[in-house]
Amino acid sequence: MKLLITGGAGFIGSAVIRHIIAHTADSVVNVDKLTYAGNLESLDEIEGSERYAFEQVDICDQAELERVFAEHQPDAVMHLAAESHVDRSIDGPAEFIQTNIVGTYTLLEVARAYWQGLDVGRRDTFRFHHISTDEVYGDLPHPADVSNAREQLFVETTAYAPSSPYSASKASSDHLVRAWQRTYGLPTLITNCSNNYGPYHFPEKLIPLVILNALEGKTLPVYGQGEQIRDWLHVEDHARALYKVVTEGRVGETYNIGGHNEKQNIDVVHAICSLLDEMVPSHLVPRSSLITYVADRPGHDLRYAIDASKIERELGWTPQETFESGLRKTVQWYLCNLDWCRRVQDGSYQRERLGVATA
Repeated sequence: MKLLITGGAGFIGSAVIRHIIAHTADSVVNVDKLTYAGNLESLDEIEGSERYAFEQVDICDQAELERVFAEHQPDAVMHLAAESHVDRSIDGPAEFIQTNIVGTYTLLEVARAYWQGLDVGRRDTFRFHHISTDEVYGDLPHPADVSNAREQLFVETTAYAPSSPYSASKASSDHLVRAWQRTYGLPTLITNCSNNYGPYHFPEKLIPLVILNALEGKTLPVYGQGEQIRDWLHVEDHARALYKVVTEGRVGETYNIGGHNEKQNIDVVHAICSLLDEMVPSHLVPRSSLITYVADRPGHDLRYAIDASKIERELGWTPQETFESGLRKTVQWYLCNLDWCRRVQDGSYQRERLGVATA
């Protein structure tokens, strides 16, 4: 089949495209605006495939989306295009409202009109898969605060309680997708994932930022005391899960996708430092000595943790990478691709602290 993937030049989107081209017979249309976090170099290995096409289009541009749908005639949509960095959403929420809410609305309307115009057979098999985040659920109790925190996990029916402009915009887009399914019958699916990591990650996020700063002997900023907990999911495991959902998932369902890897942020930073000390020994100081504690992010969620039993039970997906195996591969990838890291930081971002705005 032919999949239209929005945000396909981004971190997760490019991993999905690489997976589809490498492991299936399907074709892909990549629709991406190419903002600072979108980079076509992430798709170099599949760029020459006759099953791949690229369209530089903003998902808020209805006329251009209509052209793309009419020209490429997709069998399914995988919607990954989004502004995704919490710190940036604190400094400038307007872009998050525009892309994540207005853009999703525009894409839903274009997809609905297209779907309604298909013949009965293709209409029955068409799918609109919306990719979202576990941050829409808010946060969970920290193990240090309650005895049964380990038993408390996000499930597909957890009430929404977003904390940041980013997560609020994603929560809104989730609600729009469900409303279009309930009201218009558009065959939608939603997935909510935990924190992704892996190759081709733009260096504003924790893991690539720490790797690059540590290599250069720069300080490693850790919010608060680094006690916040995240469930880490390798991006290639996530890509496999997303393809499972769009091809085998049940219309109207939500699937949570997690890596079964809860880690405190400070432990993640120490693990990266240890790997770098092993792989690139320094005669100066252990990299962990570069850790610097900074004022916490406003509204910082304490803990995310996904119950991924539904997708395992219904679709047979489980993560293949442990955090230890995935992190080692990730650090090695960055060591081998430092030129990519330098090129994607186009001058607009120099690994400075973002998201310090306060009320």
